[in-house]
Amino acid sequence: MLTGKKILLGITGGISVYKMCTVVRLLKKAGADVRVIMTPSAAEFVTPLTFSTLSQNEVLTSLFPDKKNSSTNLGVKHIDYGLWADVMLLAPATANTLARLTYGLAEEIVSSTVLALRAPVIIAPAMDVDMWNNDATQHNAAVLKSRGYFLLPPNKGELASGLSGEGRLPEPQTLVAEIERVLAKTPRDLQRKKILITAGPTYEAIDPVRFIGNRSSGKMGYALAAAAALRGAEVTLISGPVSLETPRHVKRINVETAEEMFRAVIKSASKQDIIIMSAAVADYSPRSSAKEKMKKKESPLLVELQPTKDILKSLGEKKKKNQLLIGFALETTDELKNAKQKLQNKNLDLIVLNSLRDKGAAFGVETNIVTLIDKHGVVKKLPRMPKFDVAGEILNSALALQKKK
Repeated sequence: MLTGKKILLGITGGISVYKMCTVVRLLKKAGADVRVIMTPSAAEFVTPLTFSTLSQNEVLTSLFPDKKNSSTNLGVKHIDYGLWADVMLLAPATANTLARLTYGLAEEIVSSTVLALRAPVIIAPAMDVDMWNNDATQHNAAVLKSRGYFLLPPNKGELASGLSGEGRLPEPQTLVAEIERVLAKTPRDLQRKKILITAGPTYEAIDPVRFIGNRSSGKMGYALAAAAALRGAEVTLISGPVSLETPRHVKRINVETAEEMFRAVIKSASKQDIIIMSAAVADYSPRSSAKEKMKKKESPLLVELQPTKDILKSLGEKKKKNQLLIGFALETTDELKNAKQKLQNKNLDLIVLNSLRDKGAAFGVETNIVTLIDKHGVVKKLPRMPKFDVAGEILNSALALQKKK
C-alpha cells in the first residue's frame, strides 16, 4: 500500500513531535517517498536536520526559505507540495493549528500547504486534556471533520503536564496504519469524471414562515460528495437546506424547493458522467402559498397539495448512453420489492435502498445500512458502517457498472 506513495508530513509544535521521527522511519522502510514541513515552533522540539536526515529530503520550515541555504523556489513550494502529495498527515496538530485551518488562516508553511492540498488530509490532534476538551477546540475539530478531513482522535493517558486524559498523540504504528487506511479509501479512480450529487430535504412554503419538509439531514449526500472529490472527481453538489459544511473541493449549489432543485439538476445533468440523487425531494407542495404569515384559528387548516416534478423520472427519460443514474429509496414496507420497482420505473442503473427499520440508519445519524440493487439484478446488502464508507461502496458499484457499459 505504501510503496511509491508520496506522503507529506506536516508537523506543528507539541511535545510529541519526537514520535514523528519513528513515523518517518516506518514510512521510509515501507517504501514511501516522504517529505516534511514544520512550523517554527515544531523546530523548537526536534530540529529540521533530524527529519531531513531520516526522510532524505529537504525540510521546509518557512514559506520563504533563505536563498543562500536552500534551492527551493521562493513562495511556491506549498503549492508544489499541494499537487505532489498522495496524502498528508498533520501530526501533532495543536489547538492553534486546528483553529487556523477552521478559519482558513495561512500564516506559515503548514497551514498554507493544507489549504493548497488536493489530496486527503489526516489530522491527529495532540495537546493537554483541558485544551482538547475546550468547546472552541471541539468545535474546530468537528468543523474540519465535516469538511472531509480525516480526524484521528487523541489517545488517553499521562500527559506532559502531569495530568491524565485525552490528548496524547497516537503511537507511530497507529499513525502509519491510518495513512494506509485512508489511502485504501481514496484511490484516484474518479479523475476526469464529472459527478452530480443531490442532498438534503426541500422546503415547500405554506406561508413566509411555515413549510412542508422532511427529516433529511443531508449527511449521506455530503458523504458521497466528499468521497467522490477525494477520489479525483469533479463534483457538483446541489443541496437543499442543511446545516453542514461544504466538503473540500466540491462545488455547492444551494436550493430550497423541489422546483428549484429540478431546475438546477436539469441545467447540469447533460454534462455529468454520474448522477446520484440522494436528496429527499418533497413529493407534494402547497398549490398556493400565502404572501403573509397566516394567523392561527380555532378551525382546522386545510392545505391543498399538488405533486412536485419527478426529477428522477425526468433524468431517466433523458439519460445519455454512457451516463449512470443512481437513485435512493427509503421504504418502510416491502422494501426490496418497492426499490426494484422504482429502479425499473425510473430507468436507473443503481438504486440504494434505505430502511427506517434498521437501527443505525435513521435520519441525522453518522452511520447507515443500505442495500445496493443494480439494473442487472445484483443485490448487495451492506452492514452498518459510517456514511463515508457507504459512499465508497456506492462509488465502487458505479465504477463497476460503467466498466460493464
